[in-house]
Amino acid sequence: MKGIVTKSTGSWYRVLLDGKEVEARLRGKIRTLEIKSTNPVVVGDEVTLEYNAQEYTISAISERHNCIVRKSNKLSKQYQLIAANIDHAFLIASPAKPHTPQGFIDRFLATAEAYHIPVSIFLNKKDLDSRKANTHRKMLLELYPNIGYDIQNVSFLDPNDIAQIKIQVAQKSVLLAGNSGVGKSTLINALLPGSNQKVNTISASYDKGRHTTTFAQMFLGENNTRIIDTPGIKDFGMVHTEPNQVSHYFPEMKNLLSQCKFSNCLHTEEPECRIIQAVEKGEISVSRYVNYLGILEEVSIK
Repeated sequence: MKGIVTKSTGSWYRVLLDGKEVEARLRGKIRTLEIKSTNPVVVGDEVTLEYNAQEYTISAISERHNCIVRKSNKLSKQYQLIAANIDHAFLIASPAKPHTPQGFIDRFLATAEAYHIPVSIFLNKKDLDSRKANTHRKMLLELYPNIGYDIQNVSFLDPNDIAQIKIQVAQKSVLLAGNSGVGKSTLINALLPGSNQKVNTISASYDKGRHTTTFAQMFLGENNTRIIDTPGIKDFGMVHTEPNQVSHYFPEMKNLLSQCKFSNCLHTEEPECRIIQAVEKGEISVSRYVNYLGILEEVSIK
């Protein structure tokens, strides 16, 4: 029997089987990605089920078309699989309350590039009108279209925006990701009114959202729409990436790599480096380059 994992709580899994969800346990040790993963089975996995003694067990995982993975934290050698078999990822950002750092956005985009997952950015809370919000919003809306990323200035409280988003997620398995407080639960409630996701206020003292999602979960909508909600992520470290691969996950750099003098150029201080020249000429954003160097430093630490 084949099913799709819709929720993972660590020991039990909810699996969509023949149009209904059943509870299942994981049987024994299942081979997964060859990394030190904290979780072998994730939402979106297609699994084989067996039924014995009035209990479903997961006996195998089908090969994943793709997955998205993050380092558990900057100091840990453990890795966390977030979800698998994703058609499109929607990164939800906020210009303020809470402020989504560009570094977080660039790390997520680079990880998605590594696993061949197309990404759109929903810049939520378009109604926020403060100097901080307007400055950050303007920068993001100017930066990412020039690189080739789709970024949309929206409000999840605006019925017209929700109507457009419904069109974009229809008949797809989509991942929603972002820091706590950016509006993931609000969006899910708007797209799927019956989901009843808990929405918390923003902490006034820290300007950060409180975590309302503990485990990744897939919500099923009309027309075979599958929406994967993820816990609010504070940081995002890349996994299984060699230093000379990082630049391949920055589209504006990838197109220029063949023009560097050295084939193993890391674009830090090498002579006749086309990437450094592009940064100096304003062809590549300084902020994106700085975030590239940050990721490069992280993956160079063994």
